[in-house]
Amino acid sequence: MITEDKVTEIFFMADEFCKFFDAMMLKYTIKDTKKRSYHRKSTLSKAEVMLIMILFHSSGYRCLKHFYLEKVCKHLRHLFPEVVSYNRFVELEKEVDIPLALFIKKVLLGKCTGISFVDSTPLRVCRNQRIHMHKVFKGIAQRGKCSM
Repeated sequence: MITEDKVTEIFFMADEFCKFFDAMMLKYTIKDTKKRSYHRKSTLSKAEVMLIMILFHSSGYRCLKHFYLEKVCKHLRHLFPEVVSYNRFVELEKEVDIPLALFIKKVLLGKCTGISFVDSTPLRVCRNQRIHMHKVFKGIAQRGKCSM
């Protein structure tokens, strides 16, 4: 698990990114004056939701619900004092999917150093008996041999 200092650092970067992202969205989107707001402002900020998602993906948990209820609501309560219910968290998750993807791509991944790792495991397109029926990868894919 990530240390609390690292969690604080990631939260600070996510919060700064969210402020910048919201300012750019406000600047470049068309404002709809007729649209009404039906929900209260959430007690969890966008940066906190993004941080919980990053912590989930870096943890060993497979299920977001178990991670949120066991880890965040019980053990990380001091980091997230205004925690919401799991159902509300799932609703908030939808609002941060694009900012989260951009944050991971632009901030967390860093610069390419020129060294890249490639996964060379074979990709099975179809069974050998069906090769002549499927023409999707015709001209691109080749038949090969592997030791598996």
